[in-house]
Amino acid sequence: MSGNRVAVFRKVTFNAAHRLYNKSWSDEQNRKVFGLCANEHYHGHNYRLDVKVIGEIDPETGYVINLDDLKRIIQEEVHNRFDHHNLNLDCPEFKDLNPTGENIVVVIYQMLRARLEAKYDLQIRLWETERNYFEYPV
Repeated sequence: MSGNRVAVFRKVTFNAAHRLYNKSWSDEQNRKVFGLCANEHYHGHNYRLDVKVIGEIDPETGYVINLDDLKRIIQEEVHNRFDHHNLNLDCPEFKDLNPTGENIVVVIYQMLRARLEAKYDLQIRLWETERNYFEYPV
């Protein structure tokens, strides 16, 4: 059944702390823009990540992508790196990048994109709360 494009999804969760803060601004300006998220003691989220891989069904396996392979890539690139970490302090990706939901979703996309074959389309949705999420690319 070649030529059939199908979307395959993998959902994972991870917990991480962060602080939204622009180093070039005063504490007052950071509080004004980021509110409680600029708390100097950080705050955490229970993130949910939806990974969408789109491709053609392989006629030999019947898969678009082996979900065990996708699970392993997400584990290595996202879960092991971010789960129960402080994004600002523990993750070099955010050393000079404010760990907003927008920036986190782009960073995760870039890490996963680098591990997947070019034949796949990839879209990432990152849920920060049950009401707020970010998608990349759009």
